[in-house]
Amino acid sequence: MTRRTPPSPEALAAGDRAALARAITLVESRHPDDRAAARVLLDGAMSRTGGAVRVGITGVPGVGKSTLIDALGAHLIGRGHRVAVLAVDPSSSRTGGAILGDKTRMARLAVADEAFVRPSPSSGTLGGVAARTREAMLLCEAAGFDVVLVETVGVGQSETAVADLTDTFLVLALPGAGDELQGIKKGVIELADIIAVNKADGPSGERAAMAAADYRTALQILVPPGASWTPPVLLVSGLAETGLGELWAGVERHRARMEETGEFTARRRRQDLGWMWALVDERLRSRLRSEPRLRERLPQIEAAVAASRLSPTAGADEIAALLGM
Repeated sequence: MTRRTPPSPEALAAGDRAALARAITLVESRHPDDRAAARVLLDGAMSRTGGAVRVGITGVPGVGKSTLIDALGAHLIGRGHRVAVLAVDPSSSRTGGAILGDKTRMARLAVADEAFVRPSPSSGTLGGVAARTREAMLLCEAAGFDVVLVETVGVGQSETAVADLTDTFLVLALPGAGDELQGIKKGVIELADIIAVNKADGPSGERAAMAAADYRTALQILVPPGASWTPPVLLVSGLAETGLGELWAGVERHRARMEETGEFTARRRRQDLGWMWALVDERLRSRLRSEPRLRERLPQIEAAVAASRLSPTAGADEIAALLGM
């Protein structure tokens, strides 16, 4: 693999989108030399990070995430913001790369000078969040984007990961909340800071209002008494571009409330610690894959556990011993 040339810090700080794209490609690389260069780049960029509004967006397939993000992003650009979208796509089963559908569906943001859209492969990461989404988010902030929207694949995995790297977790829902709230897990609703019923326009308007009422009822049970924040349930339409101002006002109210109670700072600190341990776990797994002695022994241990010749605990102990733990 050819080593990538890092973008200049000056180009990144100036908000050069090509430089930002190269920087994210660098942090996504698994090449040791690229990883070292990425670490230097990130360390130099840290002083310009932390000020952006970070919003995670999830929802079942077909809920209209990309359409809403395109409309919301255009709305925010109109208000003077610079918007970065990290759209975490399902990985290609053949190449492991990203399927670029989300970028093509965000037609306005894809060409706007004040926006940056980056599809990334999920690569099987928990919750559909790409392994390098955290670094990509920081690079977007260092490049001057003051709003970062992280869109997850939304295919039913645990979405804890996206809630753990953003400030506000937005769950999008469809009109007609039957079938146990459309199959959206109770755990995802419990993580939501805002719920927005999308496609609340035209003939779907009445069903959207009924769905919103169902979610408000559910939240009365799920939100503990005395909680500092009760998630609002809003009606929006990405296609008709309605409710966008109210949606962003909800994001701003949530941030203000979190800053008032001190939860904002505590949340960011927890995220940094979680990020550190996630990287430690990733490096241990990388070592298992890269060292010839470990690579040779691992299939034998897995086969023994699968055939019940070795208990999972004994298998884990042997792997730990191979790592010198």
